[in-house]
Amino acid sequence: MVDVGVKDATHRTAVAEGLIRMEPETLALIRSGGYKKGDVLTIARIAGIMGAKRTSDLVPLCHSLALTKVAIDLEPLTEKLAVHCRAVVETRGRTGVEMEALCAVQISLLTIYDMCKAVDRGMCIESIRLLEKSGGRSGHWRRETSEIG
Repeated sequence: MVDVGVKDATHRTAVAEGLIRMEPETLALIRSGGYKKGDVLTIARIAGIMGAKRTSDLVPLCHSLALTKVAIDLEPLTEKLAVHCRAVVETRGRTGVEMEALCAVQISLLTIYDMCKAVDRGMCIESIRLLEKSGGRSGHWRRETSEIG
């Protein structure tokens, strides 16, 4: 594990996104709340928050962080037959939260897959990526293009 003990604690943020593509009927069921397991988007949002908090348990050598904010936005996109996920993660610490933001997106989308696989095994998770990070020695970074296909 990298020694971060000599680094200054700073406010650090990361924003990540991704989406899951599906059949029109699957998206319609998600929108209508028609799943017996419960409200897919609410459960996926909670799973994403939990995933961000447990990133160090899933990614070897990743530091365990005290997160100060995890926000998950899930938006059904009718024209793309997909659900878009955007995660914002923050901390005040000695290392960044990029992995936590990326993990939050992955877990949110995997939860949607898990809840909907009985009606649509062909769903496809894609375009998982970091959009922005700030804080620390390397400063601020932002992806030039934010439109996902």
